[in-house]
Parts: sequence; structure tokens; C-alpha cells
Amino acid sequence: MPRKRHAPEEIVAKLRQVEVLTAQGRPMAEAIRSIGVTEVTFYRWRTGYGGLKGDQVKRLKELEAENARLRRAVSDLTLDKMILAEAARGN
Repeated sequence: MPRKRHAPEEIVAKLRQVEVLTAQGRPMAEAIRSIGVTEVTFYRWRTGYGGLKGDQVKRLKELEAENARLRRAVSDLTLDKMILAEAARGN
């Protein structure tokens, strides 16, 4: 059975659902099982997405994508600079 990837918005919704269930008096383990994930997955999600809301998750993903793009640009420019420096030393 293939593993399901949850969207960040789904993760935040499921975290909120567990909060509601535990506030209603259900044990944490039972609340976690009711959303269909393991306890390890739940705690990993809570570490990553704990206090975020849906729009904040979307913004976080946009910033991560922009950060990755900028890192690639910096590495490309650094490589170009190193090539030019090597060519200048050769002459």
C-alpha cells in the first residue's frame, strides 16, 4: 500500500482536530489514532507545524521555495566567480 503524502493544510487541520478531541476529554493516543496517523508522525508534525494556521503554512512553503531558488542562484554565481578567477590566474 503506497504511503499518503499529506498537504501542509491537511496537517494543520489534523493537528487542530487532535487538540479539539483532547479538549473534549479523549486520551491523546486515541485522538491521534482517530486522525489516521501514528504517534511518531503526529509529534513530528506538531514540531514542524505546531502553532501555524492555514495561511501561515502556505506562506511558509512559498518562503521555502524562494529560499531554495535563491540558494541555487548564489551557488551558480559563486561557481561562475571561481571559474573566472581560475581563468584570470591562468593568463
